[in-house]
Amino acid sequence: MSGERIIVREAEPQEFRIIIEFVLAMARDSEDVTLDPEIVEAGVQAALADRNKGVYYVAEADQGLIGQILVTTEWSDWNCCEYWWLQSVYVRPEWRRKGVFGLIYRHILNRAHESNAAAIRLYVHRGNEAAILAYRRHGIADSEYIVMEQPF
Repeated sequence: MSGERIIVREAEPQEFRIIIEFVLAMARDSEDVTLDPEIVEAGVQAALADRNKGVYYVAEADQGLIGQILVTTEWSDWNCCEYWWLQSVYVRPEWRRKGVFGLIYRHILNRAHESNAAAIRLYVHRGNEAAILAYRRHGIADSEYIVMEQPF
């Protein structure tokens, strides 16, 4: 693994199976939640078919995909630009703490700057301390906002 060349790029539609695997694993790892694979497949396929729903950025090593982040956008009338939201952040366990998240994140950060985005945001489960520490190491800080929701 060390010294192996890793590239970051947009995901291809034919990679939907591995992306589904990553989303399911991320939910189990981060929140101990089991998602419905059919619903996740429909969601992944929808995003891969329509960039307006989101774009998956993946890290690829010699043996295949090793990590991903889904980017969705939110329009801000206050700033007349978009906020970029990171979702479905996942790195294979054997590749964690080897800089994979950082590679994908810097790629997305550069793209967001080029697009004149207002900021990059993400949700993180309060109990996911490893992720919180990783995000903070990359300069992502707590925001001034509390996320609220009304589930349906």
